[in-house]
Amino acid sequence: MKLVGVGIYMRFLEETDASAKLDLNLRNRSFFESYLTTRTEDFYTLNYQMNSIRSGIASKEKDEGYFLGVFLPDSDDLIGIVSLTEVVRGPLQSCWLGYSLDQAQNGRGYTTEAVRLVVDYAFQVLKLHRIEAGVMPHNSASIRVLEKSGFEKEGLSKKNVLINGKWEDHLHFAIVNPND
Repeated sequence: MKLVGVGIYMRFLEETDASAKLDLNLRNRSFFESYLTTRTEDFYTLNYQMNSIRSGIASKEKDEGYFLGVFLPDSDDLIGIVSLTEVVRGPLQSCWLGYSLDQAQNGRGYTTEAVRLVVDYAFQVLKLHRIEAGVMPHNSASIRVLEKSGFEKEGLSKKNVLINGKWEDHLHFAIVNPND
């Protein structure tokens, strides 16, 4: 399965992407760590990235999570990751959205394009009803991505995610399937 946009394409991560995923995380270590949960040193190993991809594949097979790479069409370089996690079926039909993009590629609209492609996939193919996302209040670029992608701010979750040893507030955003 391949989601094709104007400036990027996306596909599910495969074991052969482990080295590229490691490179992406090493290149962006300090940038990503300012927004994401604390990572141990073993996160920055090829073995960890391989196991992470395998875990993602298993999550997809169980309909619990979906992990897609964001690639540049001309070079096939992995420049980001978008995930749909904590998929809940039954009366909720919902999940959480997460994303990260190589700092060198920021400001080109790739993250917004990737989020829009994944939202369409979640609503049209996975038949989800609601997608939620959390973002730190000072992360204005990520807030813009969510707003441009149709997410609406629903509130503030105080001190709900531990990032670099500090409990951080997060704005709570969501989008509802317009076909429901």
